Amino acid sequence: MTTSKTRSIVSLCFETNADFNTNLDRLITLIGQSSEDAIIVAPEVALSGFSYEHFDEAAAFTPHALEKLAQHVQNRLLIFTAIAKEGEDFYNIAYALHQGKILHRQAKAKLFALGSEHEYFTPGEEGTIAPFIFEGIKIGILICFELRFKTLWQQLEGCDIIAVPAQWGKLRTDHYITLTTALAVMNQCYVIASDAANDDTTAMSGIITPFGGEIRNSGAEALTSHYEARTVDSMRRYLNVGIK
Repeated sequence: MTTSKTRSIVSLCFETNADFNTNLDRLITLIGQSSEDAIIVAPEVALSGFSYEHFDEAAAFTPHALEKLAQHVQNRLLIFTAIAKEGEDFYNIAYALHQGKILHRQAKAKLFALGSEHEYFTPGEEGTIAPFIFEGIKIGILICFELRFKTLWQQLEGCDIIAVPAQWGKLRTDHYITLTTALAVMNQCYVIASDAANDDTTAMSGIITPFGGEIRNSGAEALTSHYEARTVDSMRRYLNVGIK
């Protein structure tokens, strides 16, 4: 198995348009502007927004989007969420795409009641929130509201990178910044946090290191940094709290 010691990491932050194809085109453009080896995280439901008034259309758009994105991701890894319909149930599913294939998928397990998500989505199983391996890098995903649950942090203990795609409310901006930084420090890993740049969201995407160093959105649609395996190893060796 190929193991990556260093890799470009990218956090996206762009507005969710009412037109699904506009969102898809924007995402494809941003993918193309990233390094060919990048790990990219896009905002939660970036292709459609929650779009409760057009839920069936949003779910029907997802297979088309997956097919198109698979053509453009190539050697990169793209992590994003999209609305999907399985049987009569709708899910908010996180996908990890690489070289035309879905390497990992998990449905959002913790739905945000204040946003009425429970009235539209079926929750996924908490047990599916688990690390997956990409070129020797252990990666986990927490979807927006799931960031608030410490038991889920524990399920992802040992990850080298945790991706947090979100549509996080602007009124709770400080919570998003604090929690994503704390997650990186507590789990001694990189966190790639991606929030939408909508009127009601924080637009505070960020990349945080295991030491708590961070870069945050300053109006750019893409933040870029580098994953370094030695940084994770160094943090866990010198401040040993038992994370392997």
